[in-house]
Amino acid sequence: MRKFVLTLAVAAAAALSLSACGAIDLTKQNNDQPAAAAQSEAPAAASSAPATNVVGLKVAQNDTLGKVVTDWKGWTLYRFEKDTPKPSKSNCEGECLKKWPAVPYVENMKIEGVDQKLIGKITRTDGSLQLTINGWPAYRFAGDAKPGDTKGQGVGGTWFAFTPEGKKAQTVTTDAGNGGY
Repeated sequence: MRKFVLTLAVAAAAALSLSACGAIDLTKQNNDQPAAAAQSEAPAAASSAPATNVVGLKVAQNDTLGKVVTDWKGWTLYRFEKDTPKPSKSNCEGECLKKWPAVPYVENMKIEGVDQKLIGKITRTDGSLQLTINGWPAYRFAGDAKPGDTKGQGVGGTWFAFTPEGKKAQTVTTDAGNGGY
C-alpha cells in the first residue's frame, strides 16, 4: 500500500509539472498578430527559442518604406491620421478595430531601435491600455498576411506605418536618374 501511495504521489507531481509547462502566460498577448494571420499560423514548437515569447517593439528595414516599427514577431505597426497625439486619443472604435486592431500596451516590453521616451499608453474607452509611439496610438492591419507586410500603408490616405521616430512612413525614393549621385 505504501508503494502505491508513493507511486501515486510521484505521478501526481509529474502531471502537475507537465501541466505547468502548458500554462497560459498572461503577460503574453494572444492578439499579437492580425486576425487574418492568427488563424493561419501554426502553433510554435515546444523547443522554440525564448525570443518567440518576447513582447516588444523593434525596427525593420522595408524595401519601399525604409525603417518601420514592428512588434517583436515582425508585424508592421501603423498610426491613424484621424487620431491625435497631443493629447493622445484613439478615434478608431467599433468596426474600425476589426480591421485595425489596437496594439496593447505591456509593461516592461523589450524595445529595440525606438527611443524609450517615445513609448507611452492610453486608456481606451473599454478600459484596455493601448500602446502609443510619439503620442500616436498604435495599430496592426488585419490585411497584412505575414510579418513584414505593409499592406496597410496609405490606406484611405489616413493609415501609415510608423517610423522609429513615431512619424508616418513615406515611400523611399532613390535618385537613379543621375547615376545615384
